Amino acid sequence: MDPPFSPVNQPSTLPFHARTRAVPREPLPDPALRRPYLRLMPPPPDRPAILLYDWDNTLADGWAGIAAALNAVFAAFAMPLWTVADTRARVRVSLRDSFPAMFGAEWEHARDIFYAALAEQHLRHVAPMPGATDALAAGAPWPQGVVSNKAGRYLRAEVEHLGWSPHFGAVIGAGDAVADKPDPAPILLALDRIGGEADRSVWYLGDTALDMHAARAAGVTAVLVGDAAHDGGIDRARPDIHFSTAFDLAVWLRALA
Repeated sequence: MDPPFSPVNQPSTLPFHARTRAVPREPLPDPALRRPYLRLMPPPPDRPAILLYDWDNTLADGWAGIAAALNAVFAAFAMPLWTVADTRARVRVSLRDSFPAMFGAEWEHARDIFYAALAEQHLRHVAPMPGATDALAAGAPWPQGVVSNKAGRYLRAEVEHLGWSPHFGAVIGAGDAVADKPDPAPILLALDRIGGEADRSVWYLGDTALDMHAARAAGVTAVLVGDAAHDGGIDRARPDIHFSTAFDLAVWLRALA
């Protein structure tokens, strides 16, 4: 177990919570998720150069569709069903990383059931998160992109469904890169398509500790949107920058534009 470390607070005049940390006070279950914290990173710049966003629960609310698809699988395997709240609290890594552990040798059959159910109804359920439309409009002066653990085909369909495709220079989902979050590969792929470099001027905005770890693994600034109450809270996420809501993010971006 890693020894406990106290946060190192960075003095700032920014009207949001900005901080850097050496290692988390409590380790995450997967040791691979702890590696990005084993080095100190410089404080983020006051102004970003590129904005990359997580999708589910950051820009979009599609949890009802995900829960329905999972429950189709669980019903086929005689497993207990999940509520939408269960799904929001439990789903983190991509299907290709989670289903082999959940369903063993039958994981590909489970995958096929899941995607069939998702394709049938996910667009009926997806909607913008509060403040997301405002934040994307405020972020228009910067290159923007999406990096998600939702399968790329369904992710891009949801982006198009919401009319948001013009906002993004890259939309990267699970399976598009050689590995999925928390591996840095999808963030690096998005930056390659946008034409940017992985450094602290890139902000990766998400809602979970896994998103923050993926950002640090890629060498970019980890920005938490929301309180991460569904994922252990802000202290577990350890963001470099924290915005309480997407509305607050929009206000700050407009002030920088």
